[in-house]
Amino acid sequence: MYTSIKDVEIYYEIYGEGTPILMLHGFSPDMELMKGCMEPFFQKSGASYKRIYIDLPGMGKSKQFAHLNNTDDMLDIVIGFIEKEIQNEPFLIVAESYGGYLARGVIAKESFSILGAFFICPVIYATRDKRTLPVKQTAAKDELFLQTLGSDIKVAFEENCVVLNEYTYNRWMKEIVSGMNRANQPFLEKIAGNYSFSSWFEEPNFEQPSVFLLGRQDDVVGFEDAFHLKDNFPQATYAILDGAGHNLQIERPILFDAYLDDWLKRIHDRKLR
Repeated sequence: MYTSIKDVEIYYEIYGEGTPILMLHGFSPDMELMKGCMEPFFQKSGASYKRIYIDLPGMGKSKQFAHLNNTDDMLDIVIGFIEKEIQNEPFLIVAESYGGYLARGVIAKESFSILGAFFICPVIYATRDKRTLPVKQTAAKDELFLQTLGSDIKVAFEENCVVLNEYTYNRWMKEIVSGMNRANQPFLEKIAGNYSFSSWFEEPNFEQPSVFLLGRQDDVVGFEDAFHLKDNFPQATYAILDGAGHNLQIERPILFDAYLDDWLKRIHDRKLR
């Protein structure tokens, strides 16, 4: 489905019924990144939630975004979507990488009833030189499988993942690379040049159940910087997963599901108090 937000045509999909969960993907991929890790969980768990996936401007199937110039503009579109499609209904937010940065902007606006936040390898500092990053390293490698790949895709796989096996490769191609291939690169280059929020942004204080899932081998956003927010998110669970890089959700799927399940249970229990 499409909805018009400030002249941008935002593509979105909805699955299930119940309390809404807004899913925000990272920079360059599209909603397939979020659907790939979230829908199998909900299909197995049977939990009743209304899962709302959107394609951020410049990514996936969203259209008519050329007039946007920076991350403030991107956030305005996300907030406009919430106001139009979720309205005053309390909701949850799940966000990965750049989506996590936008989610903190949504929370900072303090105009919504957000019941909880689940961050997957979130951008903490928009400027790369401010990030504390681990040295690039591989966590696991299937040499026999890697020999079956063409040289270009093998290099890209090794650059983007730290668990290098057939399972991770197939999910990486389906859930991440597919979206990156659909992205409008000139537009994303413009946004990348204006990646930080402007001076309005102050780190929010959020006292609802939260999770920061972090990859110890994540050399894109790192894991240490997220702990700078521990006082702002006093109900947050922090987990640093060894054997996981920036694609944590596909590299450590069992632990990913466990922390997601625990987060939803904490939100449910909080409602019953």
